[in-house]
Amino acid sequence: MFFKNIHIRIKIISLVIILVFLLIIGKVFYIQVIQYNKLNKYAESLWSRNLPIEGNRGIIYDRNGVVLADNITTTSLVIIPNQVVDKENTAKQISDILGSDYQDMLEHVSKKSSIERVHPEGRRLSYEVADKIADLKLPGVYLVKESKRYYPYDTLMSHTIGFVGIDNQGLSGLELMYDDYLTGEYGAIKYFSDAKGSRLDLNEVYEKPQDGINMTLTINYDIQASLERELDNAVTKYNPDQALGIAMNPKTGEILAISSRPNFSPTNYQNYTVEEINRNLPIWMTYEPGSTFKIITLASSLEEKIVDLDNDNYYDSGATKVENATIHCWKHGGHGAQTYLQVVENSCNPGFVQLGLKLGKDKLFNYLKLFGFGTKTGVDLNGEGAGIIFDLAKVGPVELATTAFGQGVSVTPIQQITAVSAAINGGYLYKPYIVKTLNEPETNSVVLENKSTVVRKVISDETSYKVRYALESVVTNGTGRPAFIDGYRVGGKTGTAQKVKDGRYMVGNYIVSFIGFLPADDPEVVVYIAIDNAKGVTQYGGTVAAPIARQVLLDSIDALNIKKREGASDKKYNYNDKKYIEVPNVEGKSVDDAMKELKSFKVEFSGSGNNVSIQTPSAGERILEGETIKLLLTE
Repeated sequence: MFFKNIHIRIKIISLVIILVFLLIIGKVFYIQVIQYNKLNKYAESLWSRNLPIEGNRGIIYDRNGVVLADNITTTSLVIIPNQVVDKENTAKQISDILGSDYQDMLEHVSKKSSIERVHPEGRRLSYEVADKIADLKLPGVYLVKESKRYYPYDTLMSHTIGFVGIDNQGLSGLELMYDDYLTGEYGAIKYFSDAKGSRLDLNEVYEKPQDGINMTLTINYDIQASLERELDNAVTKYNPDQALGIAMNPKTGEILAISSRPNFSPTNYQNYTVEEINRNLPIWMTYEPGSTFKIITLASSLEEKIVDLDNDNYYDSGATKVENATIHCWKHGGHGAQTYLQVVENSCNPGFVQLGLKLGKDKLFNYLKLFGFGTKTGVDLNGEGAGIIFDLAKVGPVELATTAFGQGVSVTPIQQITAVSAAINGGYLYKPYIVKTLNEPETNSVVLENKSTVVRKVISDETSYKVRYALESVVTNGTGRPAFIDGYRVGGKTGTAQKVKDGRYMVGNYIVSFIGFLPADDPEVVVYIAIDNAKGVTQYGGTVAAPIARQVLLDSIDALNIKKREGASDKKYNYNDKKYIEVPNVEGKSVDDAMKELKSFKVEFSGSGNNVSIQTPSAGERILEGETIKLLLTE
């Protein structure tokens, strides 16, 4: 019986041992197979340390692939405190190189942290400084790759593109609006260390960073560069309080160029005030537009068929009275008898007052809303203003009269150019936009695409044709003649608006403007220029703003490959205007005979001999009198 009980006990103990053994095997299997990945990650998190590698920020391009915002590779200082052998010496040497405080650096190298960024003095170091630190070969001191934003054209489009902070985060403009797209994702060089932080002799793991999404704008760099140059010239010549310009494709709402003065350098944004950085004048600034607003009154009147430009007449005595207010024409004594086409050409305020009164407040203000005034355009830029138009209930005859010629209302430049585009493009109001596409950096596949958006039809094709006809006549015969470009059919309108301060109009302080487009029969580009308080010059839109717009339009001809047009009217010249003259053919003639035909031009000779072999410009081209013709002479 005794031995029998022992035998049973042995069996039980054996069974328990087997069960325990099976449980151990099962647990090992569970750990090694089922939970391996999970536990391995836990272990790696305890052993591994990451040296971060920053992904590049998305590149910003113009519509033709010109880089407007790029990245350059820099290095930044990272310290692993547990690996630093001599903390005092390390802090001393690094602080000497960086020109920073020794005690601050000693705190960095003594921190109880797995990894320590030296910020900000150790961020985005120059190659020279980085090389000095690398040559020290100090334990626990690392230099890691970082990406620094680079603006190859510096101040170009500074308010629109914006800028980034030291951590490459967007702080203004498109950089801020599209920061989530443009920002890349960090990668890392992963190494392994023991519990004390000492580096283990194991293979490193490289995790590739992800670059940000690239951005393509509707901007045309050649037109943008022209606008920037002309605004700089205007600042030098007129010392204005402010200056701005926009170029747009009137058929799509695409912004081709946009800029303002004063501007700033996004690389050195710390040197500017918040106001200088954040005021993107073309979309933010509001002011009385003056006579460029007459385009809207004209379009509304033509649409309602209350005026015939060629057959209806108006006599301008120099002033007109509305209730108790006397509204003067800019020309003392007035323009006398005019057709309404001449009212437009001469920018005659009393004539436009009559158009406004004929329309009535309900119709005129309804058209203002249809053209988008009083509300934001929805352009894809932050900080847009809405402008101000009179509350219809508070509009009396005087308010109606002043609104008709652009006084008493407040608009933004982006509203103005968008509305005028609708007046000349066949009557379609487009939503303006500047971001064309967002593209994945490796495959270039489209992540987001903006397309042309029609907000509504405002006027008929017939009315739009008549508006273009009238505005072309302004440039050939009226106040816009300084914007004339021979052979290219330019239309446009000048504007001169008194500025308001503390509810009163300022004396001798105006915003002068010009809005022009070409070709007048089929517009491909419209340009708006406004100069605030130009000094040392008579302040008229025709004398100050129109020549600036003309030069931008000239450069747009080349940028957009616009051809000369047939059917253009010749310019009406004043006594002091230079005239366009057709270049005669003098090739093959003697020098004496050639000079008889070139009396209206300057002549430069090259080569030797008495006969003209080649001439530049060629025969048949039209240039301004007094310009230079070059002749190559041979025997």
